[in-house]
Amino acid sequence: MVRTAANSLARRLAVAGSLAAGLALAPLGASAEEVVNIYTTREPGLAKPLFDAFTAKTGVKVNSVFVKDGLAERVKAEGEGSPADVLMTVDIGSLLDLVDQGVTQPVKSDVLEKAIPANLRAPDGSWYALSARARVAYLSKDRVKLDAITYEDFADPKYKGEVCIRSGKHPYNTALIAAYIVHHGEAKAEEWLKGVKANLARKAAGGDREVARDILGDICDLGLANSYYVGLMRSGKGGPEQEEWAKAINVVLPTFQGGGTHVNISGATVAKNAPNKGNAVKLLEYLVSPEAQDLYAKGNYEYPVVPEAPVDPIIAAFGPLKVDNVDLVAVAKARKAAANLADKVGFDN
Repeated sequence: MVRTAANSLARRLAVAGSLAAGLALAPLGASAEEVVNIYTTREPGLAKPLFDAFTAKTGVKVNSVFVKDGLAERVKAEGEGSPADVLMTVDIGSLLDLVDQGVTQPVKSDVLEKAIPANLRAPDGSWYALSARARVAYLSKDRVKLDAITYEDFADPKYKGEVCIRSGKHPYNTALIAAYIVHHGEAKAEEWLKGVKANLARKAAGGDREVARDILGDICDLGLANSYYVGLMRSGKGGPEQEEWAKAINVVLPTFQGGGTHVNISGATVAKNAPNKGNAVKLLEYLVSPEAQDLYAKGNYEYPVVPEAPVDPIIAAFGPLKVDNVDLVAVAKARKAAANLADKVGFDN
């Protein structure tokens, strides 16, 4: 069937109208105002200040839809009539899923290439990292006196019965295990996982913040969790109870032997059928500006991806971050093997 401009517009308006009925997306095409439409899995509390600041700076209105699950499937189902311009999510695996499912398009931008280090963006411009979170060690302030530790150390028998961590199947840990595979191979990763499991103080479950809670409760002495949760706890944004949890821990940036600290990213792509492609690129360029990177740092205590951008003081207190130099795409591709290993060793049992 030949797709005319008229029926293309009609389809886009129909899709936009159906989405706007139940979600935050405003009707499209009703006026000549500049717009950009974004589908995101990020929390509105973080994303909205970024979008508002972009609109204030450029005059381009941001219509946002917050999608909890099935982002790629949704855009795929909408097809050529999709109003989505930008797809924003967390986890390198989720970004690559969007690319693999054919709902993105590569874009070139000197601004993006100059701002974002090469290992945090796709060589062809099909995705770009916007912020990073490190997988760090929470250590009991009273019972553990260490200023350095490796990921490999978590399997050392000397820590038997002392380690807390969330499920091995959670994406945060799947990515960490995948990075271990990239560094050491699958056989050694299996051996490591068995060692970490043998050191667990309790079943691998709960969230990252519960690692700090259980260190305060003397259930465990050390654990692995994400860096930004420390900011949320210590700032008081998580409430007074979590502030007490955070007071019980010190944070050390672990490294792989011969490598650096494992980080995962949040990022964005331009949608394959973006009706406002120019504004989509403009938004991505804004998100790596000093102003937006500062909002990331203050809003959710994430590491900026732009090396010169300031880190929030709570996170900066952990010390200089040496980002692991393994290829993030290789890490994403090893996720399936990582999940299989977690099952094979019964990590969560």
